[in-house]
Amino acid sequence: MKIHRIDRYRVRLPLRIPFETSYGRLTEKAFDILLVTDELGTQGIGELVPFEQPDYIEETIDTARIIIENHLIPLLKNTDIQHPKEVSVLFDVVKGNQMAKSSLETAIWDLYAKRNDKSLKEYFNDTRDHIPVGVSVGIQTDLTKLSNQITHYISLGYQRIKLKIRPGYDLKPLEMIRQKFPDISIMVDANSAYTIQDIPHLKQLDAYNLAMIEQPFAANDFLDHAQLQKELETDICLDENIRTLKDCELAFALGSCRAINLKIPRVGGITEAMKIVDFCKEKELLVWLGGMFESGVGRALNLQFASQKGFTFPGDISASDRYYYEEILTKPIEMQNGVISVPAGLGIGVSLSLEALLKYGIYDTIYAK
Repeated sequence: MKIHRIDRYRVRLPLRIPFETSYGRLTEKAFDILLVTDELGTQGIGELVPFEQPDYIEETIDTARIIIENHLIPLLKNTDIQHPKEVSVLFDVVKGNQMAKSSLETAIWDLYAKRNDKSLKEYFNDTRDHIPVGVSVGIQTDLTKLSNQITHYISLGYQRIKLKIRPGYDLKPLEMIRQKFPDISIMVDANSAYTIQDIPHLKQLDAYNLAMIEQPFAANDFLDHAQLQKELETDICLDENIRTLKDCELAFALGSCRAINLKIPRVGGITEAMKIVDFCKEKELLVWLGGMFESGVGRALNLQFASQKGFTFPGDISASDRYYYEEILTKPIEMQNGVISVPAGLGIGVSLSLEALLKYGIYDTIYAK
């Protein structure tokens, strides 16, 4: 399998509702769709998902584009790829830049599956056709509006609510939610908004029967997270900390968490993600699949990967209309009664809408042999 051409759509989609976290307020999402074509004319689809600001992690969509064009694509030129697992090894000479790597690596997995007339989920063990899903709710200081949002999502069937929190916005919304929805599975996500000095305050979250507290401290604070986990009954989940299998091993050795939010782009692609799933299963760490405001391309990839029965906790996948007015797929991803069906076509199982891509995106070719 030799890569002969890579085309790109630089897309920008407006969000249906502005989404606020401790990092800031998001009103639209920029992403690139990469079309990777082999010598047979078969095409794989990947998505480049970093945010435009280096607040979530160091990568931005602009820096990732530079890495892809100047460093990763040259490594693919004239390389005969026998299996997608070889791509992560090939890319090892480039340090970090996991999301840039993932956009190409996942496209090559899609391409490989299509060449072999298979769905991507056929390369994973013990899979299912329907995935239970949860939903993430941004910071909404008007608690009446927050209550209405959550009521709406529960009525749609979402099986788990994740609430974004920050200092000054945590106990009050949780008190309201627990009073109105005593039985719903709920977790919170701090996006690194707290410090170790906040441990006495964070211990109050134990009272709300949370599934977990995601990323309370900074992305490199393995030791501080370990100290917090010792003092909390509630499980800590790490997100921004986890870039590789080694990070999972470190977190487990230190006792920094009891759960992992696995995002395929943040760990460099499917190959590393598979290693992390295996490690978490071996060590009995809860692992679940997070999201990056992906388009239908990344959403379809997540569904294929989350088809593994080892993912027992509802992930941040959601239906297409949760975030966007219009999808870039010919058929949007829909939820029924709290579950989403895994796309059944070859590869990631979806087709692109050229009309939508041209409406919201700019096309160019970044490599041609």
